[in-house]
Amino acid sequence: MTVQIFGADTAPARPARPLGRAMWRGFRCRCPHCGEGKLFRAFVKPVDNCAVCGEDYTPQRADDFPAYITITIVGHIVLGGFLAVETLFLLANWVHLAIWVPLTILMSIALLQPVKGAIIGLQWANYMHGFGGETDDLEPSDQ
Repeated sequence: MTVQIFGADTAPARPARPLGRAMWRGFRCRCPHCGEGKLFRAFVKPVDNCAVCGEDYTPQRADDFPAYITITIVGHIVLGGFLAVETLFLLANWVHLAIWVPLTILMSIALLQPVKGAIIGLQWANYMHGFGGETDDLEPSDQ
């Protein structure tokens, strides 16, 4: 099967990888390919290969992107919650600190690993390999 690129050259088509399913499996900290194997060997250290299907995850490099996404999600939730509470109730500053600082820390820790898994699923589904210059098996090598 070939795909025409801009009406000029043809290249072998890669197998379709469903983006939503891969990201959901990654968010659940499971292998984006099979959905069965664990994606992480430590808190935010992904496995090299899936123990079930053998998919190689060494080229997937999420770097700082999961942290940025986590900060954005947690920031929107905490800021919206803070503004809603501040509008409805009169609380002292120390009460706000007692509520929002622990909530921010707990939400950030709870979301970091699932968001990183979703980013790895996104990269895997789109044949992206971080920033290391790796190529896919189906792409012709220059050597």
